[in-house]
Amino acid sequence: MDEAVRFEGVVKRFGETVALAGVDLTLRSGQMVALLGPNGAGKTTAVSLMLGLRQATSGTVRVLGGDPGAAVRAGRVGAMLQTGGLPPGLRVSELVNFVRRLYPRPRPLRDLLEGAGCAPFADRLVERLSGGQAQRVRFAMAMAGDPELLFLDEPTTGFDVEARRRFWAEIRAFAGGGRTVLFATHYLEEADAVADRIVVVQRGRIVADGTGAALKAAAGGRVVRFEWLHAGDAGLRSLEGLPGVDTVDVDGARVRIRTADSDATVRALCAAGVPFRDMEIGGGDLESAFLALVGEAPAGEAVVR
Repeated sequence: MDEAVRFEGVVKRFGETVALAGVDLTLRSGQMVALLGPNGAGKTTAVSLMLGLRQATSGTVRVLGGDPGAAVRAGRVGAMLQTGGLPPGLRVSELVNFVRRLYPRPRPLRDLLEGAGCAPFADRLVERLSGGQAQRVRFAMAMAGDPELLFLDEPTTGFDVEARRRFWAEIRAFAGGGRTVLFATHYLEEADAVADRIVVVQRGRIVADGTGAALKAAAGGRVVRFEWLHAGDAGLRSLEGLPGVDTVDVDGARVRIRTADSDATVRALCAAGVPFRDMEIGGGDLESAFLALVGEAPAGEAVVR
């Protein structure tokens, strides 16, 4: 199966609200794809259509060559969603084993517990889990049927650095077997590091689709970062008027300037006597590209392919 997911002209309305406005999208088998977008952009609606939880108002949705609901019922699709809790009164191993027995070709229980990092607390009641441990259990449940297509919604929320690294190593090995992974995350550096492809949704349309490198190149410009010793509203307005400056983001004393001409911007900073320290100049990161795309891309125009 070369195609894991296909959207053709998909429209989804909720009353007068248009959640998806004619989306065309194809996901190939074996890809790791990050789905990014601000809240309300249409990401959740798109995933709900892929899982057969909702029906498109118009257009065609195909998952693994057929009806999304049929693919889910056959155990070919797994999902790790943030909504919904874990049923109390069960131990982790009991819950994961119950879920795996719902599928025709489940993965072995031991593999699930070890692969998801649940083995150390397999005998613990689910209501006594930490947030990160509960996420690992959700991951084990999503993998229980050995799916061909896996959806992950903010999968590493609550993970520490080592748990996050181990998680993505497991996902990369999973996708390396020809399976497809689609994940949504607010950790943009995570998407940049692990995704083969990034799809950005805004106002119900795809505004960018490509590799992380392609998105960053399309956004263009350079980024100047520094700590400003006397930040304030008046100073912010003065930064926005410097040569080459496109946008200015201030977080406390930390300043990030996206500029079309970093040399001119830095010279102007020095000439104006702006008190700064720890300055860094580099290419735009994915966060800068994302902000540029969702804030500036015309509705309906895909800027990267």
